[in-house]
Amino acid sequence: MLNFIGCADLQSLDTMQPMERKKQGYIHELIQTEEKYMDDLQLVLEVFQKQMTEAGCLSEAEMGLIFVNWKELILCNTKLLKAFRVRKKTGGEKMPVQMIGDILAAQLSHMQAYIGFCSCQLNGAALLQQKTDEEPEFKEFLKKLASDSRCKGMPLSSFLLKPMQRITRYPLLIKSILENTPETHPDHNNLKQALERAEELCSQVNEGVREKENSDRLEWIQSHVQCEGLVEQLVFNSLTNCLGPRKLLHSGKLYKTKSNKELYGFLFSDFLLLTYMVKQFVSTGSEKLFSPKSNSQFKMYKVPIFLNEVLVKLPTDPSSDEPIFHISHIDRVYTLKTDNINERTAWVQKIKGASEQYIETEKKKHEKAYQARPQKSSGIGRLMVHVIEATELKACKPNGKSNPYCEVSMGSQSYTTRTLPDTLNPKWNFNCQFFIKDLYQDVLCITMFDRDQFSPDEFLGRTEVPVAKIRTEQENKGPTTKRLLLHEVSTGEIWVRFDLQLFDRKTLV
Repeated sequence: MLNFIGCADLQSLDTMQPMERKKQGYIHELIQTEEKYMDDLQLVLEVFQKQMTEAGCLSEAEMGLIFVNWKELILCNTKLLKAFRVRKKTGGEKMPVQMIGDILAAQLSHMQAYIGFCSCQLNGAALLQQKTDEEPEFKEFLKKLASDSRCKGMPLSSFLLKPMQRITRYPLLIKSILENTPETHPDHNNLKQALERAEELCSQVNEGVREKENSDRLEWIQSHVQCEGLVEQLVFNSLTNCLGPRKLLHSGKLYKTKSNKELYGFLFSDFLLLTYMVKQFVSTGSEKLFSPKSNSQFKMYKVPIFLNEVLVKLPTDPSSDEPIFHISHIDRVYTLKTDNINERTAWVQKIKGASEQYIETEKKKHEKAYQARPQKSSGIGRLMVHVIEATELKACKPNGKSNPYCEVSMGSQSYTTRTLPDTLNPKWNFNCQFFIKDLYQDVLCITMFDRDQFSPDEFLGRTEVPVAKIRTEQENKGPTTKRLLLHEVSTGEIWVRFDLQLFDRKTLV
């Protein structure tokens, strides 16, 4: 039988339907566990955080890493618990709680503090463990604090897990209350909304944890993997060229099949990086590898393999038990081996999935660019544009060069030249045409970029030419060639030839 102490008096319980009795039991559990959780939050503040601050056993930064925004969590849940208490008082301390969903829906919308705390929890726990392992005095000090009778023998590390545990419990409790609330009940829609918000909060917390872990691992790779010889600087924890923020999808040991040379692969959302170890790490497993204490060092084995250019295949002999797979990249084939079949399956599936995502994203980008081109003759005329060349462009690469291309657009109509590698004076001889809709409002825009591999393309300048100005300069002279300065950069100009052709000159006079 469910415990209803403090929830409803015995007489009212006797008259309840079984469904209502269950509902009141879950509401009682929600409020009772919220009280206990708030006690734990206050206990951490008073027993651990305050005394550790006063003792000065950790720096301010270290304290911030462990406790993050603990006081904000207390504020969030104080509001929730006070709302529960007021509802109990106004409805009668021993009477059933008729409405609870409205409180939950409102308060769960203001618990974003949990996203920040849970995202940093892994780092805080790692620091606490490191300090405990390396400093006996600190370990004894924490043990002394935990001897407080209110802690009931639980260490600080256990209390720091409670916010994540609490946030994941809300959807379960709310769902139980909802399942025992008739659809005709006025609180039913409130509870549905509360459940949605609780699940959304859990999702945001989990995503925040994943993003923080991903960011930390990318920073770890930056300081532990040497990528010498690349033309372009590779910043791992940054935006990719067209896939948004870079993500680490998989990592682990790989072996060359012929020489059995041990490699270590890092699979990102946009490329695969094969490395080899130059300094051994003691522990095994990916969790230990990305530990702040790990001193392992790697060097790039081959230039990064971009996933929009790869094809991954299993061996032609399906009966083979050897965990081998092949990666075809342009004119090269890598035959690699893993420790077991399961690990091979993971590598193959993740590379395939990432490759398909990359190719699909590029395809949509190209389709969008193609759709932006004029598909049929429309408007009052057309402008033929011949992009001849650019000179003295800004150097973006370490070798003093750039990989320039330019976008030529007019409103929604757009074209892109090919990219020319390693030059500051590209010669394109690129032709395109635009249909004119308004002779006095249309403007031709030319924007120059440096094509990057690992990050968004860098701006090399922009210039604009009103169509009305082209018409004035071309009057009775035919096509004109112009030298245009690139703006918002220190250097660079572009040579362009214009030929404006109006369909019906009479209407334009």
